[in-house]
Formats: sequence, structure tokens, C-alpha cells
Amino acid sequence: MPDSPTVGRRERKKAATRQAIADAALRLFLERGFEQVSVRDVADRADVSTTTLFAHFPSKEALVFDREEDVEAGLIAAIRERPAGQDVIEALRAHVLKLYVPLASDPRLRGFTELVDRTPALREYAERMWMRHAAALGSAIAQELGRDADDIACWALARFVLQIPALPRGRQDPRAAVETVFDLLVHGWRAQAAS
Repeated sequence: MPDSPTVGRRERKKAATRQAIADAALRLFLERGFEQVSVRDVADRADVSTTTLFAHFPSKEALVFDREEDVEAGLIAAIRERPAGQDVIEALRAHVLKLYVPLASDPRLRGFTELVDRTPALREYAERMWMRHAAALGSAIAQELGRDADDIACWALARFVLQIPALPRGRQDPRAAVETVFDLLVHGWRAQAAS
């Protein structure tokens, strides 16, 4: 007997529609630029109504960051569902290595990054999203460690961890770069500087 309930047909269809909309949006934005594409253009390309599009995405910017809820949920699950005996930072290391290192070599990452970097509305959205993720992760870390919800060390760790996926960009060995940064977090700067 499976541990989790099977996803129903309706949920699969809804997820497929959402993905089709996000894929169509990203293709159009990469082809023409974010500002030159309307929500109607995206809906037409995905073969849905604008009402359907907005049922899945609250804004045009959200079309670009279609996995933001999954990213946050994944980070929190990484620490809450970690194996017995594994500390929080090692659980986050494993999560980042598993999910973000393969992304570093994805050929689509460069186009996506350039799109966000050259579009002020997307940069602003990404910053707000990053801050929400940092707050949620900082609170979850504090809760897991039995500390106050606004514990500065927990919030600092959350912010550092969220920066790690950006650091390996352009590096020959993204995995080694991620490991180096996590080692720095675990062992501290003084130990790193002494080596």
C-alpha cells in the first residue's frame, strides 16, 4: 500500500495546465523579452483563457518563477524531514547538492538568469521572493532548533543558504563550490582562512 495518496486525474490535469502556461511564458519571454509579451500572448500560446492563466498565476512575474512555492516547501521539508541524527546544516547541504548542482549545468539557466538580470520587474520580484524564502526558512530552522522565531543566527544561516545556488555559476566544478561554501558555514571563516 503506498504511503501517499495517488494524485487524481483532475490534479494531474491542473498541474499539466499550469506547467504548459509556465513553459509557454518562459519561451515567449526569452524570445521577445519580458516587457514585450502580454499576459494575453502567454494565454494564447498556452491555449488557455486569461482567466485560467490568472487562476494559476497571480501576476505576470509569477509566470517566470513558477516553482517558487515548491522551492520554499523543499527547503523547509529538507530540515523537517531530515534523517535522525542529521543536523540542520547538513540536511540543507544535501538538499542544495541534490537540487541545485544539476541546475548549474542546465543550458537553460543562462538564458533564465539573463532574463531576470535585465528585467527590473523580475529582479524586484526575485528579491521579494528571496526575502519570503529567507523568512520562512529562518523561522523553520529556529523552530527545529527550539529557538525564538526571530533568532538572528537562524535567519543568517537561512540567508547564506539561499545565496549558495548563485555562487557556483560559471565555476568548473559547481559541486566543489557548493561544498566549499557549506564547509565555510560549518567550520567558520577562521578555520578556512588558516588552511
